[in-house]
Amino acid sequence: MTETRLSFKEMCARFEVTPRTLRYYEYIELLAPEKAGRARIYGPREVARLTLILRGRRFGFSLEEIRQWLQIYGKKGERPQLETWLKMADRQLQELERQRAEMDLTIADLKALRETAAAEVRKLDRD
Repeated sequence: MTETRLSFKEMCARFEVTPRTLRYYEYIELLAPEKAGRARIYGPREVARLTLILRGRRFGFSLEEIRQWLQIYGKKGERPQLETWLKMADRQLQELERQRAEMDLTIADLKALRETAAAEVRKLDRD
C-alpha cells in the first residue's frame, strides 16, 4: 500500500487552503508535519487531521473545540471522550438549528418586503 506524502504546496492545493492557514494550524499545533530541512512533509496522519479540522470548521466549531475533537479522534472508543464529543455535537446542532430558524425568518421577511415593492411597481405601471 502506498503511503500518502504531500509537500506543503500539494497539501494547500489538495485541501484548497492558503499557505497562511496551513502555517497557522501548525503554529497552534493542530498539525505537526515532518520536517526535511525547511520542507514540510505531510503524511496520512496529517492529511486525516486536516480533513477533520476542515470538517469541524464547516460545522462551526472553534479551533479549541477542534483540538478537543482531534484528541478524541486519537483515542477512539473511550467512553468519556465519546460522551464529550456527543455533548459538543449536540450543542453545535442546537446552534445550527437556531441559525437556520433565524435565516428562515430573514428570508421570509425579505420575500415579503420584495413582494411589497413588486406590488408597488405594478401599481405604478397601472397608473
